[in-house]
Amino acid sequence: MAIPELEERLTRLEAEVDALKRERTVPSSVRQPWWEEIRGTFKDDPAYVEAMRLGREWRQAQGIEAAEDEKVGS
Repeated sequence: MAIPELEERLTRLEAEVDALKRERTVPSSVRQPWWEEIRGTFKDDPAYVEAMRLGREWRQAQGIEAAEDEKVGS
């Protein structure tokens, strides 16, 4: 393949990649924080409930105060 053909092909590919990036990119003003995107993922999951229990137990053993929202949920 000749150099001009490669350059033309590369230019087309770069334009396609740019178009794909524009399609896939969500502006940060619209995008949710990651923790909101996964909210509810572990709802009613026994392993998650156990992990939260163990974390609470550990914090209590360390004398660490629970967050206000956690106190309400307990």
